[in-house]
Amino acid sequence: MALPFFKTAEIAPPADIEAASLRSDRFRLEREVDWQRLEGIVTALEKGRPRRISDDDLLDLPVLYRKTASSLAVARETSLDAATLDYLEALVRRAWFQIYGPRIGFIGWLRRFFVGGWSASVRAIWLDICIAFAVMVAGTAVGWLLVARDPDWFYSLVPGGMSGGRAPGAERAVLEESLRIADGSEGLTVFAASLFSNNTGVAIMAFALGFAFGIPTLLLLVYNMAVLGAMFWVFADAGLGLEFAAWLSIHGTTELGAILLAGAAGMHVGRTMAFPGERSILAAMQDAGVRAAQVMAGCTIMLVVAGLLEGYARQLVGDTGSRLLIGGFMLLFWLGYFLTVKQPRESET
Repeated sequence: MALPFFKTAEIAPPADIEAASLRSDRFRLEREVDWQRLEGIVTALEKGRPRRISDDDLLDLPVLYRKTASSLAVARETSLDAATLDYLEALVRRAWFQIYGPRIGFIGWLRRFFVGGWSASVRAIWLDICIAFAVMVAGTAVGWLLVARDPDWFYSLVPGGMSGGRAPGAERAVLEESLRIADGSEGLTVFAASLFSNNTGVAIMAFALGFAFGIPTLLLLVYNMAVLGAMFWVFADAGLGLEFAAWLSIHGTTELGAILLAGAAGMHVGRTMAFPGERSILAAMQDAGVRAAQVMAGCTIMLVVAGLLEGYARQLVGDTGSRLLIGGFMLLFWLGYFLTVKQPRESET
């Protein structure tokens, strides 16, 4: 009588185990030189010592990575020993991060941003900056001319809470007093705070509205500068035009510069949408968006600097000449930075 057949777990004989071990050793020995070479390159990159890598090793890095990844796939398929699998998985992971992972951390990005990335993006939108500058000058002239022709336009352009009583017909002594340093931060503090808050919102809106082909951005710049032109006329009519310009220049050269760049960044995006050239709209928008976003990141820094200048320098410096000197220095500083600081070679593509 035949006994029933029961399927039981098969235990590999010692000969099979020895054959598998020999196969694993042979597999490792045939490829170990490439693995060690790749590990040496990756270790040097991880320690920030790329100069220790030879040109041949650097050129062969992608090839070595693919060979090691292939070895890992074979090792998994043939169930090689766990130690070899763990080693290959760790090595492939480290190599992938060095080849395809992020190139720089936040500190590295910040350094690259300040040593040329920001200025390069600003120079790349020079045409839009010229357009925005012309529009801002025109807006200032419009505000000046409207109020000069009919003072009632002042009340239509400048909100009552912003002017603080500095309106057409105000006495020279009152206007002059508002430009001085006063205890308790009086004078034009309300106007300055309102102007800074308004200009910060204008910078953000000027950039955001650029997606509507830049037209709302142009209108916003015209109106914002018309407010400044109207206020400028009030002081100039009282013979205090230079004093008001000096008072404004301390933080204005930085603050208005941020608005200029924000408006130009918005128009750059809108102009790219309207005229993508030979590229598709999506591809053109991607390039313009990255460039404009970098400009806007710098505008945020400029607005912070303007706020510090307004909160401290403007309150501590009362002399017209000193105010003009500070404002002029900040203007030259920004111009010098944007015109002279070149793009890092690593980021040229």
